[in-house]
Amino acid sequence: MSNRMPLLLIILAAVVYLALNALFVVNEREQAIVLRFGEIKRVETEPGIYFKMPFSMFELDSVQIVEDRLLRFDLDDIRVQVSGGKFYEVDAFLTYRIADASKFRETVSGSLQLAEQRLRTRLDAALRRVYGLRDFQAALSKERAEMMREVRDQIRPDATSLGLELDDVRIRRTDLTAEVSEQTFARMNAERLAEAERLRARGQEAARRIRARSDRQVVEIEAAAQRDGEILRGEGEGERNAIFADAFGRDPEFFEFYRSMIAYSEALRDSGTTMVLSPNSDFFRYFNDPSGKRPAQ
Repeated sequence: MSNRMPLLLIILAAVVYLALNALFVVNEREQAIVLRFGEIKRVETEPGIYFKMPFSMFELDSVQIVEDRLLRFDLDDIRVQVSGGKFYEVDAFLTYRIADASKFRETVSGSLQLAEQRLRTRLDAALRRVYGLRDFQAALSKERAEMMREVRDQIRPDATSLGLELDDVRIRRTDLTAEVSEQTFARMNAERLAEAERLRARGQEAARRIRARSDRQVVEIEAAAQRDGEILRGEGEGERNAIFADAFGRDPEFFEFYRSMIAYSEALRDSGTTMVLSPNSDFFRYFNDPSGKRPAQ
């Protein structure tokens, strides 16, 4: 029995080795390409444990694992020329998955790096074509979505030929290049300055019109007020004279007294003026006698 133990261990090790070489596992994010003598035998796309012929070192069966999930490829700082001759920098990305693992293996040997190199060339060319038919404003407007669809539709046949299914293409950034930015800034600055001058000129013209209209209205209002004042003053003088005439007609002596009182008030008001009059003058007639009779000579 002890002589058989080494042999049993050797047989057990051989069985384990064969089993490990014959088994492979595929998870939910992968798919497996089974190759026999370098030719594609089958493709396993469902997760699980699978069997193959052992001894891959002798190229009986070998397994290549490829992705079975949505992948993303970014392309940055693409220099494109738009309609009008100006250059812009564009950042874009696309999402894709390996839809046909057999074709993917046959065209790019199952290499994502080789596949993305070809996608880079196709995406760059498609972006240049789409941008070349439009001006810069198109990428900033509602037309941007249509541009992305056009790029996707142009790349899709090439992606299919690689065994890839193109899901979407997106433009992340569209910026002016440094030299175009300076030119655009200078142009926009000049336009804004010109617009400011136009607005300032219109404002000054409007201010002059408003000022002239206001001055004219002031003159008209002052003239109307002066006219109304003269009319009212004339009417007041007329009523005053009529009242004086009526008072004089009713009581001439009282009217004379009243006029003398008004004269006293005006003449004797504190104005710094000195008057030297005789007590017997007509001016002081009503001070000497309330009846206003002149003193006997």
